[in-house]
Amino acid sequence: MSANPDFIYLPPMSPYLDIIYQDDDIVVLNKASGILSVPGRLPEHQDCLQNRVQRVLPTATIVHRLDMATSGIMIMALNKPAHVAISRQFEQRKTQKSYLARVWGLVELNEGSVDLPLISDWPNRPKQKVDHENGKKSLTHYRVLSHNDSIDEQANTLLELTPITGRSHQLRVHMLALGHPILGDRLYAPEEALTMRNRLQLHALKLSLFHPRTEQAITFDAPCPFI
Repeated sequence: MSANPDFIYLPPMSPYLDIIYQDDDIVVLNKASGILSVPGRLPEHQDCLQNRVQRVLPTATIVHRLDMATSGIMIMALNKPAHVAISRQFEQRKTQKSYLARVWGLVELNEGSVDLPLISDWPNRPKQKVDHENGKKSLTHYRVLSHNDSIDEQANTLLELTPITGRSHQLRVHMLALGHPILGDRLYAPEEALTMRNRLQLHALKLSLFHPRTEQAITFDAPCPFI
């Protein structure tokens, strides 16, 4: 059973690729909302960021992913040593990631954390859910950037989200659990929050890590398209 029975995959074609940095070891991209990071099982789901990059840079390999509906910074390795080094940084949580999200309602606290374990919601895959018995530890910090309570639309809040762990759909499920689902979220938002925006209001704004060859600290960012 699918949580998206009426889903039709129409990945954006312009820009076809948005490369913001490249050297002999890494390529950094600004992923558009609506394209898969890696190919799906079905033939119509083969167009993805990985395959597009590999047409230009055949040695490129995936070291992390963004949800199809999420936009923003993604890094790929261009050789095996770089892949190993970057993967290790993600596993050991030496990378730092920052996201922007526009969520339903007015978040009261200026900052806080959501510490709720997550597990696959198998009958409703690809959805995830909070499970205190069997879920994997998941931690997200949030900070309010601005409130929007104008008379023109329902109240919403712009948040900076900092995931400490990297679980699938972590930010989306944690915001739902907080009572403030991300606007435009086809999987988790109730109807009112879903229809307020025509895309998921989640963007990977910034990624910091150590360069796999020089070991120097580097930071990449991509401007948010919905603020």
